[in-house]
Parts: sequence; C-alpha cells; structure tokens
Amino acid sequence: MKNRPSQAKTQCIRCGTCCKKGGPSFHIQDRHLIEDGTIHTRYLYTIRTGEYVHDNVQGHLKPADSDIIKIKGKSPSWECVFFQKRDKSCRIYDHRPLECRLLKCWDTQDIEAVYEKGRLTRKDILAGIKGLWELVAGHEKQCSYEAIYRALEDADGVSQKQTRESIANAIQYDRAIRQLVLENGNVTPDMIDFLFGRPLTVTLKPTGIEMDTL
Repeated sequence: MKNRPSQAKTQCIRCGTCCKKGGPSFHIQDRHLIEDGTIHTRYLYTIRTGEYVHDNVQGHLKPADSDIIKIKGKSPSWECVFFQKRDKSCRIYDHRPLECRLLKCWDTQDIEAVYEKGRLTRKDILAGIKGLWELVAGHEKQCSYEAIYRALEDADGVSQKQTRESIANAIQYDRAIRQLVLENGNVTPDMIDFLFGRPLTVTLKPTGIEMDTL
C-alpha cells in the first residue's frame, strides 16, 4: 500500500481501483454506522483473532491481532459490495467508513497512521445483546485459531489421530452453532459471517488440512 506524496495526482479521479481491491476495515469511529443501521451487518464479515489476513501496509500474510470487521466483497471477487461499476460510484459515499475517508492512493500516510489502531470488534457491537454475545464468545473459545494452530504445531508430540480429532471437533462446533442460530434466532444467513467469521472449512484450507477427511 505504501505510496508517498506525488505531484502527479492530488485528488481522487474515481478510477475504482481501491474499491475493487476490497472493502475497508471498521474502526471505533465507525461504530455508529452499524448501530444506527446505516450499514447493516448483512453487508459485513469478521476476520477473527488469529486468522491469517493479508496486511495491506506491510504486504504479507499475518495472524490478526483482534477482530477485523470488514465490508463484504461481491462474490467471487473482493470488489466492495457498495461499489457501483456503471458510474464508479459508492452507494454509501456520504456515510463511508473512516478508512475510505482517509485513503488517498497517491499518499497513503493518513491511512497508514490509523490502519491497526482502534479497530471495531464484535464485542463493541454485540455485548449488550443478551444471549447473542454469549454464543459468539462461546464460539470464539471453542473454535480458537490459536488452539487450532497450536494443535498443528504440536502434531509431532501427540498422535496424528488426536490432532485431527481436536480440529474436527472445532469444525463440527463451527458448523453446529451456525445452524443453531439460523434455526432458533432472528438471524438471516447473510449475517452469519459477521457473527462467527467465515467457516473454518474455508479459512483453514491454506493450512493443507484435508477437510473432507475430518
């Protein structure tokens, strides 16, 4: 991402490049956008603590230090769901999140200064919702990336069977809690990836784990 001030460009020319690379991450300053319904959680997903994510500033994969709440992309691309191709405009431009307001592709110093600071978490949004936050926190405990990666690292010290069982249990819990919430809660399918992050069967694929055999 790192670009320094350039004399060639001093304002956005609405090329759409940044919007096509993915939606922004949310910060505490963006909390009101979710709480007042300006941006519904159906348009969001969560990268959970420990999940590997591409750091746009440092340019490499790293485990997330905390929740990262982001705007979804248009499947199968990463293009922000609010980006309108026909005129290269934004459907929420007047209410866009902090990162969108700060990003200047010709000079990224402002966004670099806040990139990893004050990120909004699911707890900030859900802690006051009785029952729901307990489900989310329970899922986080049962499906912790830290525990899964630790099991993989310790595989040489314990039986392969134990390691696979540990990971299989996490995946099964991940599947079950999503189904439970859909069946019994006032939640639509497009809100699940905000509540519980993306399914482990998706996020663990880069580790080489053969999901079909778990």
